[in-house]
Amino acid sequence: MLMTSRMPYLDATSVETDFDIAPDCIFLQGGVLTETGLIENAAQSCAAIVAQSYVHRNENDEVVGRAIGFISAIKKIEILDLPKVNERILTKGTLLSRYDDDNFSLCTMETATFRNGELIVACTFNFLIHAI
Repeated sequence: MLMTSRMPYLDATSVETDFDIAPDCIFLQGGVLTETGLIENAAQSCAAIVAQSYVHRNENDEVVGRAIGFISAIKKIEILDLPKVNERILTKGTLLSRYDDDNFSLCTMETATFRNGELIVACTFNFLIHAI
């Protein structure tokens, strides 16, 4: 399940993603995106910051490497509103801390999700990102 539609910005410490809430999204209930869907959107958005260090392009311009991420803790979350089907949300993530070992990274990230410029979700996560 992919919970981002586009990634207009990504660097070593931050990310921005858009998500168009389609009628077939598995996290819809009564025409609105559930809290679980908002958390998954934020998690997928943030995981890209660290996961990109496990993926690169080879000399043939083929993508090499993969990573998987797990939420190890939700340290703080505030959900102010639930967006509706056919709306677009924008999620911004920032890497707060990172510890790297040979095949995994432990990190803390902060996100903010907006609908039409209005903050609807703010959260802080701990993640385990692992090379696969």
